[in-house]
Amino acid sequence: MRYQLPLPGAVTAGPVHTDRLVLLPLAVAHAEEMATVLCDPVLHTFIGGEPDTPEALRSRYARMLAGAPDPAVSWCNWVIRLRNESCLAGTVQATVSPSGRGRSAEIAWLVGTPWQGRGIATEAARGLVGWLARQSVHTAVAHVHPDNQASAAVAAAAGLTPTDRVQDGEVRWEGRLGVRRRA
Repeated sequence: MRYQLPLPGAVTAGPVHTDRLVLLPLAVAHAEEMATVLCDPVLHTFIGGEPDTPEALRSRYARMLAGAPDPAVSWCNWVIRLRNESCLAGTVQATVSPSGRGRSAEIAWLVGTPWQGRGIATEAARGLVGWLARQSVHTAVAHVHPDNQASAAVAAAAGLTPTDRVQDGEVRWEGRLGVRRRA
């Protein structure tokens, strides 16, 4: 049986290990360092807004960690930690929801400017997608601005393909995950 229905219980972020990275479940204590990681206004070109202060991030992280208002939805958030440099470099997230075939996840990634161009977002997104498959998530979805070629490359490397659907000016990318049993 490829998919198992129903899928009880929430999905909870756990550590995800890749060759160079550890995706650590988000904690309020990450806010100070993450404010520095995400301080470049250029990062907000495609996502909007402006860099958050450490205090604003602490507040946001506390709300995120409280969980989704819908008990059927799981908010899973991680910071990206570089093993060799012992520093944070970005974030990945997945909003896991029930769908007609089991679970699907809306995913996103963001890597600080100093760490871009090193394959970190790709490695983190692949690690995230693999982890999601082990949680019986059958589909991953990302929304990518059509001018954001770097994020389009990350989505493709994570096994997603663009669709003809556009939401809020962003192209929907989708990928079926090879659901695996939990390790």
